[in-house]
Amino acid sequence: MELKLFLAGCTLFVAAMIMQVLKRYFKTNKAIKIFKQVYSWVDTAWSALIMASFIMFFFVQAFQIPSGSMRNTLLEGDHLFVNKFIYGFKVPFTSSGKRYFAMKNVKPGDIVVFQCPPEALNALEREQGIKKDYIKRCVAVGGDKVEIKDKKLFVNDVAIDESYVTLGDTRVLKAFDLFTNNDDYQKSWQNGKLAIVPAGFIRDNFGPVIIPEGHYMMLGDNRDFSFDSRFWGPLPDKNVKGKALFLYWPIKRWRLI
Repeated sequence: MELKLFLAGCTLFVAAMIMQVLKRYFKTNKAIKIFKQVYSWVDTAWSALIMASFIMFFFVQAFQIPSGSMRNTLLEGDHLFVNKFIYGFKVPFTSSGKRYFAMKNVKPGDIVVFQCPPEALNALEREQGIKKDYIKRCVAVGGDKVEIKDKKLFVNDVAIDESYVTLGDTRVLKAFDLFTNNDDYQKSWQNGKLAIVPAGFIRDNFGPVIIPEGHYMMLGDNRDFSFDSRFWGPLPDKNVKGKALFLYWPIKRWRLI
C-alpha cells in the first residue's frame, strides 16, 4: 500500500509539472479558472499522497483484521493502527529487512503484524506473487524451545498461562508420530513443510521445536482455528512490520492493545 501511494503521488507530481509547462496555452478566463482549480487539486494530492506513504512506511499504518484467528482479542473487521517504528526503521526498497533505531525487540506477548512467509500461501498465490499481511501473537523468540501438549503451550519446558486464548473446539486431538526423529521434525517444520499436513495432526500436539535465531513463533489467540507458525514454520524477523497499537473501529471497542 505504501508503495502504491508513493507511485500515485509521483505520478501526480509529474502531472503537476506538465501542467505548469502547458498553462501558458490557456488564454480565456474560463480556461484559466478551470486550469487553476484542477492544478490546485493535483498539487495538493501529490504532496498528500507522498506524505501519507512516508508516514505509513516509517511510522503508523492502518490495518483491518482479515479473519477470526485472533478471537476474542481482536475480531474480524476490527480496524487498528500499527506502530511501525517501535521495532526500528527499514531502509526503503531493500530486501534485507534490516532495521535501525529500534526502541525494543519483538517479545513474547506482543501482537504483531507481519508479511506472511511464502509457506503460508497456497500454490496459486505464490505463483501470482501475492503478498499478505497476518496478525498473530508472538509466543517465543530465537533460541526458545516450544511444545504444545494437549492444547497447552510450553516454552522452555514451562507451561504458559494464556488467559487470552480461545479454544473453540472442546476435543483434544491425539498426537501423531509424523517423523522418526526430532531432527526431521525440526527441519520439516522450519522449512514450512507442515503446512501441507492435515491440521488435526499437529493442532493440539506440536513439537518440541527450537526457534531459530532471528525468528519468532507466532500463534493465533483463537488457537483451534488459526493457521499459524505451527504449520508454516518460524517467522523471519525481516517479515515483521509492526506492533498492534490502538483499536479505533468500531468505536465501542476503542482501546490500546
